[in-house]
Amino acid sequence: MNLIGGKMAQMVDVTNKPNIYREAIASGEIKLREETIKKILNREIEKGDVEAVASVAAIMAAKDASKIIPLAHPLPITGVSVNFSYDKDKVKIVVKVKTKAETGVEMDALAGVTAGLLAVWDMCKQYEKDPNGLYPNTLITNIKVENKIKKEI
Repeated sequence: MNLIGGKMAQMVDVTNKPNIYREAIASGEIKLREETIKKILNREIEKGDVEAVASVAAIMAAKDASKIIPLAHPLPITGVSVNFSYDKDKVKIVVKVKTKAETGVEMDALAGVTAGLLAVWDMCKQYEKDPNGLYPNTLITNIKVENKIKKEI
């Protein structure tokens, strides 16, 4: 019995759906201080290579999206790519996820982008803190699905 009165949560049954090629591209941005962006580009971040760590975080999150999104299906991910671009005060991450499965990989791509952006924040947080230990200039924004492909194999 559901005590809230609504419908119980359930995973969508994809048993009868065919395995087809699916791809999703998601992106997001993190706003940082210009000085922090320069440190990333000059490989001066004390914790290490920001792109390397954020890439691994994005790939791991894409592969494990069903562990953090309650009703997402665990999928056989066949490929994940992570790309970075920079503005004077932003880092943009684009994650592409591929599979041959019964359902799409949008949540996996979004999880990858989100984890990648959080890894950038973690790698750079010491340069972003104000005197009170807060992050007034740091902001994760514009997380979205850019594209989705679904086609017969």
